[in-house]
Amino acid sequence: METPDPRSRLLQLADARGVSLSSLSRMIGKNASYLQQFIKKGSPRKLEEQDRSLLARFFGVDEVELGKGGEKSYDLTGWVDVPRLAVGASAGPGAHAGEEETFGTLRFTARWLRSLGLRPDALSAISVTGDSMEPTLRHGDEILVDRDWQPLRDGIHVVRLDDAVLVKRLEPVGAGRIALLSDNPAYRVIECGLDDVVVIGRVVWKGGRI
Repeated sequence: METPDPRSRLLQLADARGVSLSSLSRMIGKNASYLQQFIKKGSPRKLEEQDRSLLARFFGVDEVELGKGGEKSYDLTGWVDVPRLAVGASAGPGAHAGEEETFGTLRFTARWLRSLGLRPDALSAISVTGDSMEPTLRHGDEILVDRDWQPLRDGIHVVRLDDAVLVKRLEPVGAGRIALLSDNPAYRVIECGLDDVVVIGRVVWKGGRI
C-alpha cells in the first residue's frame, strides 16, 4: 500500500475534524504558524517524533500516516552536497525573501555532519549580507542552516519576517512576543509577535575569508 503524503494527510485530517492548523500547532507547543509552514512551505521537512505522536493520538491514526518510517539513512563514508540558496540572510536591513533557488553546493563529509547530530537533507547554505551580526558573522560569510525544528534555544537563527530573511539571535520577551537581536550594538532590537516571524533554522556552521 502506498504511504500517504504526511502533509496532505494532516490537512485532510484537520479539515475532517474541523480544527485549525494554528490550534493544532499550539496543542503541540509550537507557534501558531508552525504546521501551516510545514504543509505549505515544507519547513520543517518532517514532523518531530513527539509532535507526530501527539497529532496521531489526537486524530486516532497510525503515525505512519504522518510520516513515521520515512527517515533516510546515509553512507557515513561519503560526501554530502548541501545546496546553496540564492537568497541571502541579511545581517542588516533585510534581504528580500523571493523564491529560493539553488546556485551551487557546499560539500561536507557525511560523518562530520552526523557527528554534530545534523540530518543532511535538512541543511542548506546561504550567504550573509550586511554587518549587524559582526563580529560573529561578517558580510559574505557562508552559513550552514539546520532546518530541523527545535524549541528555541541559544544561538543564531535565520528567520523570515514579513518579506525579509534575517539572521538574528532570538529572545522571548513576554507572552506571544519575541525579540530579534543583533551582535552589532549599532543596530536596534526588533520586537514582534511570535505569529509574525517564521523560524527557518538554526545556524550551525560558518565559513568565510580571513
